[in-house]
Amino acid sequence: MKITEKLNKAHDVSNAPPATFSFEFFVPKTSQGVQNLYSRMDRMYQLNPQFIDITWNAGGVLSNLTTEMVNTSQSVLGLETCMHLTCTNMSLEVIDNALKSAYDSGCQNILALRGDPPIDGSESTGTFKYSKDLIKYIKTKYGDHFNIGVAAYPEGHAEEGDADKLIDFLKEKQDCGGDFIVTQMFYNADIFIEWCKKIRAKGITLPIIPGIMPIATYASFMRRAKWCEINVPENFLKELELIKDDDAKVRLKGCELVSNMCLKLLKSGYVNHLHFYTMNLEKSTIMVLEYLNLIQPNLDINSNKLTPWRKSLNPTRSNETVRPIFWANRKFSYIERTNNWDEFPNGRWGDSRSPAFGEVDLFHNGLIRHSAKKTLELWGRPTKEEQLSDIFIKYLKGEIKSLPWSDDPISPETNPIVNELIDIIKKGYYSINSQPCINGLPSSDKINGWGPKNGYVYQKMYLEFLCPASKAPELLRKIDSINSEFQTGNCLTYYAVNSRGELSTNSKEDDINAVTWGVFPGSEVLQPTIVEKISFLAWKDEVFKIINEWQGLYNSDSKEDAEVRELLSKLHDEFYLVNIVDNRYADGKSNDRIFGLFD
Repeated sequence: MKITEKLNKAHDVSNAPPATFSFEFFVPKTSQGVQNLYSRMDRMYQLNPQFIDITWNAGGVLSNLTTEMVNTSQSVLGLETCMHLTCTNMSLEVIDNALKSAYDSGCQNILALRGDPPIDGSESTGTFKYSKDLIKYIKTKYGDHFNIGVAAYPEGHAEEGDADKLIDFLKEKQDCGGDFIVTQMFYNADIFIEWCKKIRAKGITLPIIPGIMPIATYASFMRRAKWCEINVPENFLKELELIKDDDAKVRLKGCELVSNMCLKLLKSGYVNHLHFYTMNLEKSTIMVLEYLNLIQPNLDINSNKLTPWRKSLNPTRSNETVRPIFWANRKFSYIERTNNWDEFPNGRWGDSRSPAFGEVDLFHNGLIRHSAKKTLELWGRPTKEEQLSDIFIKYLKGEIKSLPWSDDPISPETNPIVNELIDIIKKGYYSINSQPCINGLPSSDKINGWGPKNGYVYQKMYLEFLCPASKAPELLRKIDSINSEFQTGNCLTYYAVNSRGELSTNSKEDDINAVTWGVFPGSEVLQPTIVEKISFLAWKDEVFKIINEWQGLYNSDSKEDAEVRELLSKLHDEFYLVNIVDNRYADGKSNDRIFGLFD
């Protein structure tokens, strides 16, 4: 959706917030930094910003990372994204490729910039000299598809000392097709408000989005203020100078000063949206938002979701309404994998005979999206089964934020069955995905809700885990015993497969089992989450490949690393991946049936 449309929609309601907000991120210098930033972007998007934007990486070996990141944020993370695009040293071919990539990913927002002049003082070799030229080109080629933002400088620009000329330039950018204004950072609210009066008097009617730079440390605050040549109020300098050597106090006082500036902006009537230059950090920005009471510390946005999973904003996936539950916590690999399934999204997860179906070599850096150093910080060096179990238990308790098979922290949805999950882990079964039984909760429920208003949501209890091969026959025998008590259909259905692809199941070849569904006024029953054979076998490949990659990170000659490799090799070679669904969700006995299997 276009930014101006989103902002109009957000503020054109009776209970509109006092302000909305958005975040800017810049392209990291390393591919590992990009992977870590994706996790931060995903996490910060749970604060409910209206959009994020990603700066243009102006050159070097990573020059295509801006478009890659925009595509990932739109398609994989489902985040409304604005792409920066500059003119300096940019050939028409590069600009065309960037615009096409943004268009193809579903991005509808561009911040059109001239860009900083070449560092060596030479003339730009780019096709366009000014941002107004770039705006005209975008409009000519794409019509009104893109919402185009333009930059503004309330306190002047280093290359133009005449403030009135800058306002004239801004008017030209509006007349060429600009749709909204994003300003340079500032700290003097009075100067900004006076500038707003001037541009409105000049006939500039575009929405004004002020650029807000939180204060993290005294040194970074002074460095950026000097670099941007902006006015810093005397009270900012006086209060921060006294505590400049204490970073914690600077951040706290900086939060207060910036927040009070934002309150003054909002009271002026010229703005109702704040754009935060995060510098790829989160704490300082969140502190300001909390000070302004624009978020709640433990905000949960599940009740705002149209499906139990965040939908991709890529237009090629706009019709997607169903996902296998196996990738509930692995949206990156799920989106990347299914992009190449020949019949997706119109077929049933593609043809298993397709050469694209089994490919799991994703993200160039493999399936574990952490460096070796980060992996050691998260999961240490487990040399015994008890230590391996402890990793899974710490994840369930929220003490570890991810597992090799889960990119995200444990969901509060799991709370009702956490103790039972911990119990089976202590018995040697490693749970990697689960959901409790739900029988008709309102769709507005803060934890489990999804879909339109005034509906009801349901889900069958689901459990997925790694099971020792020695225990698998007895486990499946118990399932058959329970099913024998019922005359119509299987109460418990399962799939069990090892790394060699040896499969056991009591489901039919083409069974598709909906494990989550919703009933809403005036619409058909929605069934967004399923369990079925073909996608489970594809997930199996990923699960066991992750174990191999995890094992490969311990590559020293030390005895300890050798013991870790031996333990993970056993997990790969001597365990089954098993999932179980309890289909009798309505009788209230799902917990006892499934967890009773492990007694």
